[in-house]
Amino acid sequence: MPTHTRTAGEPAVEGRTRTWVLVITSVASLMVVLDALVVATALTAIRTDLGASLAELEWTVNAYGLGFAVLLMTAAAVGDRWGRRKVFAAGVAVFAGASLVCAAAPDVGTLIAGRLLQGAGAAFVMPLALALLSSAFPGELRPRALGVFASVSGVAVPLGPLVGGAVVAGVSWQWIFWINVPIGAALAFLTLTKIGESRGPDSAVDVPGLVLAGAGTFGLMWALVQGGVVPAVAGCATLVLFVLWERRAAHPMLPLHLFRSRRFSAANVVIFFHWASAFGVVFFMAQFLQTGLGYGPLAAGLALAPWGLTTVIVPQWVGRRIGRFGEWPFVVAGLGLHALAMVWLALVAGPATGYAAIVVPMVLSGTGIALCLPAAQSAVLTSVEPRFLGKASGAFSSMRQLGGAFGVALLVVGFSKAGSYASGEQFSRGFTAAVLTGAALAVVGALAGSLIPRKVR
Repeated sequence: MPTHTRTAGEPAVEGRTRTWVLVITSVASLMVVLDALVVATALTAIRTDLGASLAELEWTVNAYGLGFAVLLMTAAAVGDRWGRRKVFAAGVAVFAGASLVCAAAPDVGTLIAGRLLQGAGAAFVMPLALALLSSAFPGELRPRALGVFASVSGVAVPLGPLVGGAVVAGVSWQWIFWINVPIGAALAFLTLTKIGESRGPDSAVDVPGLVLAGAGTFGLMWALVQGGVVPAVAGCATLVLFVLWERRAAHPMLPLHLFRSRRFSAANVVIFFHWASAFGVVFFMAQFLQTGLGYGPLAAGLALAPWGLTTVIVPQWVGRRIGRFGEWPFVVAGLGLHALAMVWLALVAGPATGYAAIVVPMVLSGTGIALCLPAAQSAVLTSVEPRFLGKASGAFSSMRQLGGAFGVALLVVGFSKAGSYASGEQFSRGFTAAVLTGAALAVVGALAGSLIPRKVR
């Protein structure tokens, strides 16, 4: 078992250990992202089986994002203090246990609670996966490693709806959660036996910062998912207090000087709107195929597969070229392409639409999403000193999850204003409004991406 403990400033690990880091963190991220997406093709079955309303379906998706976003920066800080490997392994174990709760849920309330706990476990996986990966690979190799990492995570885009549809059609929706239990156990074991420990530079935990960040994020997430002015105001006010505290804290959980880097700040805004658009559209796309076009769950999963296949190949291609061209061209082109694809989809969507009319814009959308993600990750993780990798990855992952919740909430509003579940025609009208909203979010992300400095540092 690896016993050497490295701090973030030490040289990257070599050889076989580096390979294990890449494999374990990539597979863990695949599991986590897969569960954010695999529910998409199961939503119709869950609605029928558990009698869930649209609001409850939204909570089934966003409870995961709520637990995820609230604890992300906490997870990064705890990993820096007590060891990234141990905290990462604990997160994987919690995720697996929460999956068991979801699988055995007798009602939608229990399912939502399990999803919330799943998100909490995922919060201790994703930022620490990025921190472990970034500390294992030196700067010149990091963009390529991140490209591989993003490609493996990207497999979840075509695989999530496909696995969800196949499982729902062949067994039952509960099995989309059962499968995580043995995989999580194996990953936790391999993490503790194959990866060396690493820590951040701070020996103390910023407890007031953790409380303020968690409470503020919870308020905003609650407002996005449930609505209401009071939680939104309370969340914003608490986050203002968090910023004021971080300016004077001796050991801040999020050093505010990181945001002086235009590269760091712009990339965090990019990922917020990137995931808001992508995740919001995924929420409705599988339902459109089933409720709008009458597909079964397996057929819907197969129909969505071309959308995500590009996410397996494109990130690696981007990772090899970031060093030459920088991040901004891939961010701007990617989100621009995704926005155009959503407009195309809105123009052709209807209850009588054939699959041939929607497959091309789906492929273009997946390509755009895949162009953007590794570039945004690279811009954040190469703009900070090695000792701040854990905190930077926590901030990046928090923005991504907040964006996902924001996107689903905003697209639900657009859908509800224009359509309903009453008929295929009504659903198609709502879907059109939803994907146009997703296109607008992507445009905002592309504008933020244009602020990333042109020259590679």
